Order: sequence, then C-alpha cells, then structure tokens
Amino acid sequence: MAATANIGDKIIFQGKIEGVVRKVNENSVIVGITKNPTDIVFNGDVTVVNHKNYKIVK
Repeated sequence: MAATANIGDKIIFQGKIEGVVRKVNENSVIVGITKNPTDIVFNGDVTVVNHKNYKIVK
C-alpha cells in the first residue's frame, strides 16, 4: 500500500495536476490545486482525491 499524504504535502494526480494537501480523510485528501496544465476546471481550485489516485512529490 502506498503512503498516505499528510497536511502540507505536495502531491501529483491524474499524471500532471499538482496540489498541496489541506485535509486528510479516511479514504481521501482535500487538495488545493497549485499547477494545472490540463483543461480540467476545479471549482475554487480545490478537489478531493482518493488515496489510490495520487503520488506524493518528494
């Protein structure tokens, strides 16, 4: 099982989108988007990402 992110960790998801973890839930994290080179629009630049769907940026 992959490591779970902590508040303040930088993560990458959907291959290109980067963000900073704002809150950690049991099955997901709430992320503030910092870099989005895709056409996906996030309301308020915040989204929820399941723990299975991100990687922690070192």
